[in-house]
This record gives sequence, C-alpha cells and structure tokens, in this order.
Amino acid sequence: MAAAPRVYQGAMLSVYVDLALGLAVTFLLLSLLVSGLNEAVVRLLSIRSKFLWAYLRDTMDGAGAAGSWLPARVRDVFTRLPFLHDPRPRYSDLPAPTEAGAVPDPRAKTDDSMIKLLYERVREIDHAKRGRTSIADIPPGRFSVALMELATSEDGDVERFLAKLKAAGSPLYGHLKGVWETAQRDLDRFRQGVETWFDGEMQRLSLLYKRYVKWVLAALSLLVTLGFTMDGLEYAKTLLRDNAFRASVTAVSEAGPDAYNELKARCTGADPVHCVTETMSQPALVRMLGQALVSVSIPEEGDPSVDWNGSTWWDRLLTPSHWPGFLLTYVALLFGAPFWWDVLRRLTGIRSRR
Repeated sequence: MAAAPRVYQGAMLSVYVDLALGLAVTFLLLSLLVSGLNEAVVRLLSIRSKFLWAYLRDTMDGAGAAGSWLPARVRDVFTRLPFLHDPRPRYSDLPAPTEAGAVPDPRAKTDDSMIKLLYERVREIDHAKRGRTSIADIPPGRFSVALMELATSEDGDVERFLAKLKAAGSPLYGHLKGVWETAQRDLDRFRQGVETWFDGEMQRLSLLYKRYVKWVLAALSLLVTLGFTMDGLEYAKTLLRDNAFRASVTAVSEAGPDAYNELKARCTGADPVHCVTETMSQPALVRMLGQALVSVSIPEEGDPSVDWNGSTWWDRLLTPSHWPGFLLTYVALLFGAPFWWDVLRRLTGIRSRR
C-alpha cells in the first residue's frame, strides 16, 4: 500500500518540474528577446561610443555642470540621445601624424581641442560610422602611450605640458599632476600611472553605462510584456491544464475505454483523434504568444499568415485580472537572460562549461 503514495508524490513532483521548466524556458526566451532589442538599439545609436567620447570630453576639455551628479556631456548621453547631440569626433581616414600636436594656447582654445589631439593619436584603429568615429573602447595602454606622445611634444618637458593644461582649464591637469608627483617625475612610472588611472576611470564609466542600460532594459521589458500580453499566472495555469490533459490521454491509452469520459469535456462535439492531435501540437507557449499584438499562424495546409490581433490584444490589456500576471512577467524579465539560463541549467542538470 505504501507504493501508491510514492507514485502519487512522484507524479506531483513531475508536474511541478514541468511547470518550473516551462516558466524558465519562457522567461529565458523573452529575456533573450529583450537583450537582443537592447543590443540592436545600442548598435544602431552607437551608444557605447557616445558614452566613451562624452566622458573623454568631460575629462580632457571640461564641461561640468554644478549641482549635477553627472558631468554635462555624459549627462547629454542620457537626456539627448539619440538625435540632439553627438559627442564623437569626426571620422578621419588619415594616419596619425608623425609629430603630436601641441596643446593650443589658452586664448585660442576650443571646446574640443584636447579631444582632437587625442583622436589624432588613436584614429588608426578607427573606421567610419555615419561620418563619426566608431571607437567604443580605448585600451588603457593605448591611451597612456597617446598621452605620453602629447606630453613629450613639449620638448619632452612634462612640467610644461601640465602647465599648459592648467592654463587651459582642462580637468585632466589635476589627475595627471597627481600621477606625475606619485611617479616622482619618472617618465616610465608616469606612463604606468596614467595607464592604471585610465583603467580605473573606464571601470567607473562602465558603472555609469550599466546604470543607463538598466533603464533601457526596464523599458524594453515593459514593452515586450505588454506587446505579447504575457500573463505569467495564466501561462502557469495553462501549463498545468496541458499536463492534466496529457495525463488523461495517457490514461485512455493504458486503461482503455473506461477513462475516455475524462476527455469528453475537452473534445465535446469533435473527433477525439483530431482534438488530441490539435491540442498536443499547440503547446501552452504557442497559444499564449498567439495573443500578442501581431501573431504568426501556421495552418495545416497553405502558407503561414501574419495576423493582427489589435482588438483582442487591447481587451487583454484593459482586463484588470491580467494585470498581476503582467506584473509577474515584467519582474521576471528584469532578472535577465543569464539568471533564467542558470535556473534552467540547474533544473535540467546541464553543466556550465567556461
């Protein structure tokens, strides 16, 4: 008699595992869609490159604004993207000049004089993108070499270079002055110090970029949730119903005609074979995604068709009973694809290879 409870517990455990797997796979797929849309937006608008050059303009030429937690040009990347302001230099296909340009006289200084000098030293790794530079990452070693070339353009006198930066009001002066004093006026140690400092600044910039991306991912997750009207609670119930239906079909095949009555409610007035086939060929995820604003249907015969579900989608969107499920899906997508891949890997026992 003890075997029956064990079989029942095993069946219930299987149901819960199927439910967890279905939810994990669905949230993983939708999270990948969100990540793909985010990457498309980032590449289309060249956001990584804009972040880098906005920061470099703030650091080298200065554009700070009092009372702001972000420098002005970096703040522009947040508030003015994608159309109103582009901090990147103009693209040039010329190689770096043999001699580095000198820091201009403070009276003739422009808002991007230091940026132009830096770009001259690194533009050999560049390629055009709509008339602007596409450089989105400058290795710390490459930056330190470029800065040393600028510093030694003053007849090898770093002190004179720093004095010109101070006279021009460049925020770079304070950083380099500290590095120069720490290096005890040794050029090689100064170069290494600049490389270490710039590496730390790039890590800080990465934190700002991640903060920006979080807002973008949150907005895209909301759009995906509402665009597909993906009700997480309704989807979980649908998974459980599908599991019960499969159990009923199995009971018919194993127990014979006595178990057929359990299928009548699902297949009333329809050929049971066709009903079972049709239900099994449309898993819960397909049925849920079929209620999106635009869906694709594949008939038994003929070509696939794209359907506009505007009225159905709007009715689901305005139904309060779906809102908790929408909220569940939205919060799940905020965890991101790596989280749901890790959950799926743990449920299935897939080992991670690094």
